[in-house]
Amino acid sequence: MDRRALVRLTVANPASAVYLTAVGASIAVCVATPLLNETGDAGLVWVWPAFFTAPTSLVLARPLAATGTDVHMAGYVGWIAVSALVQSFALGSLYSYLRRGRPRRGARGMRTQ
Repeated sequence: MDRRALVRLTVANPASAVYLTAVGASIAVCVATPLLNETGDAGLVWVWPAFFTAPTSLVLARPLAATGTDVHMAGYVGWIAVSALVQSFALGSLYSYLRRGRPRRGARGMRTQ
């Protein structure tokens, strides 16, 4: 697979674009919440980006939990970003497969593919 196809499947299709927008918006809300909250306590707001990237982020978090390392905020956001890109690629591949899956019929009812 060349670089162009990888980019197309990861970010340049409607399914991936909507998904990455949702993940990006959840991270923006997480960053803004402590700034806008009067008490400064964000609570469990950082759980939402992990939920949006749930299957992949849980698999990637497993080695961190096993070693007991403390993850800083940059590491957490990077972990969420990698998880989102992996899932975006999977969504793009599924979207591409579903778009190609149906045979198209021409004017006379003959297959065009």
